[in-house]
Amino acid sequence: MISRKHHKVVFSFFMALLMSCIMSFVISIFNVGMVTNIVAIWLKAWSFAFIVAFPAIIIVSPIVHKLVSLVLHEDKSNT
Repeated sequence: MISRKHHKVVFSFFMALLMSCIMSFVISIFNVGMVTNIVAIWLKAWSFAFIVAFPAIIIVSPIVHKLVSLVLHEDKSNT
């Protein structure tokens, strides 16, 4: 198994893998429809999308974490 210290990179990898898979599939169908070679078109799009998505998530995720921290407030309950 992979060490917990690599959590951010492993999370980014799987997030990029799944999101690029879903988005490239949806956009491929939107652009060309359900043609006979949709799988080949989608796999080509997915490979390119993943190459872009993985480094993008690595770069953007710290910014998103800071934005989320600014938007959310701490719950201070007396329970």
